[in-house]
Amino acid sequence: MKIAVNTRVLLKDRMEGVCRYIHETTKRMVLAHPEDEFYFLFDRPFHPSFIYADNVIPLIVPPPTRDPILWKIWFDFSVPRILNKYNIDVFLSGDTYASLNTNVPTVLVTHDLAYLHYPEHLPGRVLNYYQKYFPLFHQKAAEIIAVSEFTKNDIVNSYGIKKEKISIAYNAAPKGFAVESEIEKLNIRKNYSDGQPFFIYVGSIHPRKNIANLIFAFEKFKEKNHSHKLILIGRKAWKYKEIEELIRISKFNSDIIYLDGNTHEPKLILPAADALCYLSLHEGFGIPLLEAMSCNVPVICSNTTSLPEVAGNAALTVNPKKPIEISEAMHKIISNADLRENLIKNGRKRVQSFKWEESAITIYNCVKKANKINQN
Repeated sequence: MKIAVNTRVLLKDRMEGVCRYIHETTKRMVLAHPEDEFYFLFDRPFHPSFIYADNVIPLIVPPPTRDPILWKIWFDFSVPRILNKYNIDVFLSGDTYASLNTNVPTVLVTHDLAYLHYPEHLPGRVLNYYQKYFPLFHQKAAEIIAVSEFTKNDIVNSYGIKKEKISIAYNAAPKGFAVESEIEKLNIRKNYSDGQPFFIYVGSIHPRKNIANLIFAFEKFKEKNHSHKLILIGRKAWKYKEIEELIRISKFNSDIIYLDGNTHEPKLILPAADALCYLSLHEGFGIPLLEAMSCNVPVICSNTTSLPEVAGNAALTVNPKKPIEISEAMHKIISNADLRENLIKNGRKRVQSFKWEESAITIYNCVKKANKINQN
């Protein structure tokens, strides 16, 4: 087969959720199927580490897609020309975007439909694009991959897509997240939290991540517990000024530490945390939960959307809109040794349920199904 892959979000310095998913699953498909040709469609110069094997043909396809107008041009004009030129059999798009201007069957990966549930969190032009085109992308796709059962049900309920058209291929834990010794944990705390124990948030900085309520919860926690700090590590995405202001005016602002995710590696800091606090309002999956479990770090997460599905019995789940519940969970983590150990033990088991290899197989099988449609 000739498989074109939308690799425009593969950026070496931004290995977050969608980028990580495309990287991990596509690399495994490439290596497992040397008989196929994979045409990687980049929209800018690419890092050579993304060219996984000799059966990858990288193509730079302009224009760079940094704006809704450029998204439209790239997917509906630039990409179709490439698909026709190289006689592509299937187009695999792992970031929920697709082309409406091609007859080449598309396999579409959907990570979440957060824009439907929290439209106020997005810039207007981005929201307008999503509202207009995302339903059409899903209708046109030959096969759809959802990253969780929650996301699959959301697609069915929101767009009226038949369940039979949607497969599930989960995320998994990235490599490099490991348990550290007590001595190394002390060194991490010395380097990042003035030697104090800390809670941590890992992820991009924007309203849907609910960092404001995490800060409010931490303030409530600090009123009774004076030792801990809160580390926020992630890339500033959009509408992050509110978070900066909340940190500035907090009476505990010296205990809230922001580390830019573009320059700081979570895997070097997360293992020393007393807990990961991931209180997102809406998630299609939630990779940081698995990262924490890989490090023997307990998890506090939202009791909504996909997060309970991913966490299983390996997290304290709370209402993300109630800072008092989050604060109480923080207190339980540091005061109840049995609870903490049980969460760690369950986390070690839970993380084994998610494997990139299995997801890559699921995606490739959908590509084969789409190719049969093309042949018929």
